[in-house]
Amino acid sequence: MKRSCRAAAMLLAAALICAFTAFSEGEHVMREIPVTVIEGIRIGQTENASAATGLTVFIAENGMRAGLDVRGGGPASRESQLLNPLMAAQTIHAIVLSGGSAFGLGAAGGVMEYLEQLGYGYDVGVTKVPLVAQSDIFDLTVGDPFVRPDRDMGYEAARIAFEAPNYKDGNHGAGCGATVGKLLGMDCCMKSGIGSYALQLGELKIGAVVVVNALGDVFDRNTGKQIAGLLTEDKLALRSTSEQMKTSVEAVENKFTGNTTLAVVITNAAFDKARLCKIAGMAHDGYARSIAPVHTSADGDSIYAVSVGDISADMDLIGTLAAEVVSEAITRAIVNAESAYGYPSAQELGFVD
Repeated sequence: MKRSCRAAAMLLAAALICAFTAFSEGEHVMREIPVTVIEGIRIGQTENASAATGLTVFIAENGMRAGLDVRGGGPASRESQLLNPLMAAQTIHAIVLSGGSAFGLGAAGGVMEYLEQLGYGYDVGVTKVPLVAQSDIFDLTVGDPFVRPDRDMGYEAARIAFEAPNYKDGNHGAGCGATVGKLLGMDCCMKSGIGSYALQLGELKIGAVVVVNALGDVFDRNTGKQIAGLLTEDKLALRSTSEQMKTSVEAVENKFTGNTTLAVVITNAAFDKARLCKIAGMAHDGYARSIAPVHTSADGDSIYAVSVGDISADMDLIGTLAAEVVSEAITRAIVNAESAYGYPSAQELGFVD
């Protein structure tokens, strides 16, 4: 008995020594970092709070390798084919996440204009052409449906990204008009927003920014607890969207479509477009862990994965971490959202601490 206890103590001591050594050397120790400290990318946000819409722009003036995976049935997007591995361009210069649904896609023009003025883009002889991809959420039923992110708002967000980067979680940028739990329309939904989460492992950095505007409900990835979504009729408690859907098997021909969750996964690991498309696909596991139902025909769920560094890393590790940071960023979007436009937040209702 004494011998087995002594052996166990030795094993424990050895484990502690290994853990201390790893911690001391800064190797293989995962720690949280702000997404804004990932070098090589600038983030700017602007919004029209009275109209309940806005946008968030991610700029890599020297270009970023990028992949895209779209799983929702109703995306509003621009230049998405640029990220197809078969297309010629190997890098793009910016990604825009915006409100306004398809009406807001013109905001990318303002980002292009600002970058062109600074001399960034592909040289075509007479000018330089910045490549800007964009995806939008539907927020037209939250505030003023006729005010949408436009060229001027895109230009301003790009200027901010360069002169005074201002990323914040909550009711900011593309998250200004975000809501969740909309199976029954806007009467029983909740206010959501934009959220971020990032990790560092040695020199490797990976993070995600997510705009949560889902048809379905949101669950905390650590506890499994529902923290946002479809409200009861008295708007004091939560009910299950999935269970509500089961009350009828009849086809809904005109399902409410004011949805779409968007994410940008950012890493300093070096990957090409094809591998980034795979990483974006794996990152959708983060959606599935935190949102139910997800990837419906009434959502435009999309994830961009971008590489802005040259760190060597395993693709499957990055894909696994991408799902983790996306899932936690979804929680942060809910936790940091504030009640607005008549829609209560999880904080106000006491669903989160």
